[in-house]
This record gives sequence, C-alpha cells and structure tokens, in this order.
Amino acid sequence: MTAPHIPLEDLRVYCEDCHACSLWEGRTNLVFGDGNPEARVLIVGEAPGKNEDLQGIPFVGKAGQTLTELLSIAGLTREEVYIANVLKCRPPGNRNPLPEEIQACTPFLREQTRTIDPEFIVTLGNFSTKFILKTEVGITRLHGSLQRAGKFKVFPIFHPAAAIYDRTKMAALEDDFTTLGQLLRGEIEM
Repeated sequence: MTAPHIPLEDLRVYCEDCHACSLWEGRTNLVFGDGNPEARVLIVGEAPGKNEDLQGIPFVGKAGQTLTELLSIAGLTREEVYIANVLKCRPPGNRNPLPEEIQACTPFLREQTRTIDPEFIVTLGNFSTKFILKTEVGITRLHGSLQRAGKFKVFPIFHPAAAIYDRTKMAALEDDFTTLGQLLRGEIEM
C-alpha cells in the first residue's frame, strides 16, 4: 500500500521548516511552487533566482516572462500548469545547485509530483532533466524528445534563461513548446 499524498499546503509547511541544507539561512522567501494543484503539466526548473526569492513565486523574473510567452505557444497559461523547482531556496549568487542541496530538497519535489500527479513533466534545463530522468545526458541532446520516468511523460526543454543569454536558443525553445502543445492536444505521438 502506498502512503497517502500530502496536500500541497501541508507539504509547504514542512518545507518552510526544513533545515536539511544551509540554503534556508540565506533565503528571503521559500519558493515552494505555484499554479494549478491538479495540473496536467508540471514544469520543473532548477532553483529560484533573485526575483523569485524576493516574491516567493517561481519564474517571476525575466526568465519567467519568457516562460509565460513560451507557454502560450503550447496553448497553455500559467494558471493551467504547476511550476516548481528542484531547489526551493535560492543558491547564493545564483550558483549551480550542489549535490547535497539537491539530495536534501528533492523529497519535496517528489511529493509535489505525487500529489499533483501530472500527465507531463516538462523539465527546464540540465539540473531538472538529469534529476527527473536519472541520467547524465545533457539537455542539448535531450531537449524536444519525449522521455519516460515511471508513469510520467517527461519532455525536456532548454531553460528559458538560456535564450536570454544566447538568443540562438530561442528558436529551439519555440519549437519545443510548439511540440509540447501538439503532444497535449494528441496531434502527435513520440
């Protein structure tokens, strides 16, 4: 028998009290997740940035604006999806997550996933893709290809911030979100 799902509100309280790594010491706000708790699509990023830490909401900075525009290409709105990150607290200076931070934080992401029970998990960037798919293959090779992780359909996509720093990635992001929309509508199967 599997354990019952923990309601997201209760899980947020547990997460707020977490001291499993040192990131909690420097956070302004916990960035637990946001969106539809019954979403068909779970978007998983890497970690909160400065704006997310200040507001306590994932993807509210420039990368978040880009994500909102990209979601519309797939025929989605932020209100229809659930957005979370691998880490719930901002790493100092927006550095990459450390393995021990990922290990400490991912039980919360696993439980969010169990509770939301999405059909699709869209991983944004290397860290979420490698964690969800349990692979060392990078996002450059995996983006735009439908994968499986247990019962979940996983669709890796470049992180929206990648297009902010490298405009050549915007076409790939737009193509991948177009494909995501087609997958959601059942127009294609991969």
